Amino acid sequence: MITFIEAFTKELEQEAVQTRRMLEIVPTEKMDWQPHPKSMTIKALSQHIAEIPLMNVMALKYDKWDFSASPYQPKDVINTQELVARFEECLNEAREALSTSSDFIIQDKWQMVSGDQVWLEMEKWEAVRHAFGQNAHHRAQLQVCLRLLDIPVPGPYGPSADEM
Repeated sequence: MITFIEAFTKELEQEAVQTRRMLEIVPTEKMDWQPHPKSMTIKALSQHIAEIPLMNVMALKYDKWDFSASPYQPKDVINTQELVARFEECLNEAREALSTSSDFIIQDKWQMVSGDQVWLEMEKWEAVRHAFGQNAHHRAQLQVCLRLLDIPVPGPYGPSADEM
């Protein structure tokens, strides 16, 4: 039987393939496009997706992620190549965090906060699973944006309509 950390590592690698496929087709010339005024731009959304692996790092290495103590600023990317490179950087950090972690700590409590405001409170294993869920959710949002721009999209778990 494999450990939870081994299972998380396997899932990270499997999801990374699909995330990379989506980020590689984000058009540089459409980075400022957004489907609705309340929606993120493609740039903001894709940068967020590229950096989601960092949530695994924060969950496994720390007991709390306090945005008031260290405000999160996404690394600015100006084109698709930089976007994919940023994803690879974040993915490597997540790999390292997983490789130096163990099942002994994953039931420890973890929080995402801003000062006294608690946004998330869960066990570390739940935070890792939450990051995987966030990845799939935002990747689907990006897929809809790309589809609205008539850009053929890959299917994450089987062929998309564009690949049939």
